[in-house]
Amino acid sequence: MAPFPNHSPTSLSLGPLESEILGILWHLEAGTVREIHELILADPDRELAYPSVTTVLNRLAKKGWVQCDRQAQAFIWRPLISEHEAQVLQAQQHLKDFLKVSHPDIVATFIESLDEASLAQLDAISAQIKAAREAKQDP
Repeated sequence: MAPFPNHSPTSLSLGPLESEILGILWHLEAGTVREIHELILADPDRELAYPSVTTVLNRLAKKGWVQCDRQAQAFIWRPLISEHEAQVLQAQQHLKDFLKVSHPDIVATFIESLDEASLAQLDAISAQIKAAREAKQDP
C-alpha cells in the first residue's frame, strides 16, 4: 500500500489554469514564472499575460500546493507534493464525500452494475482494509 502524503494542501479544489500550471511544475520539477509562461505560450492559440502566471502561482502557494524559493536573481517555484500524492489526496476526498452521503443499501445497489474488473478491485481493497485492521490489533 502506498504511504499517505505527509503534506496536504489546505484546498484540494483547483481551477483549470491552476491545474495546468501545477502540471507544468510537476513536469519541470521546479521552474520560474518565465519558464512556465513560455511553455503555456508554446501553444500558438494561447494568450496569457505574464502577471497572470504569477497570480496563479501565488494562489497555489496560498492553498499549499507550491512554494517559492529565491535563488540568485530568480524566484524558483516548486510543487510541495507529487502528482501521485495529489491523486491520493483527491481520491481520499472523493471517498469521504461519497461515504458522507451514502447509505450501505445505496452503495450495494451499485454492485450489481459493476463489471468483473471493478468487483476484483473492490475485493482487493477489502482485503487491504482487513489486513490493515489486523495489523492494528497485533501490537
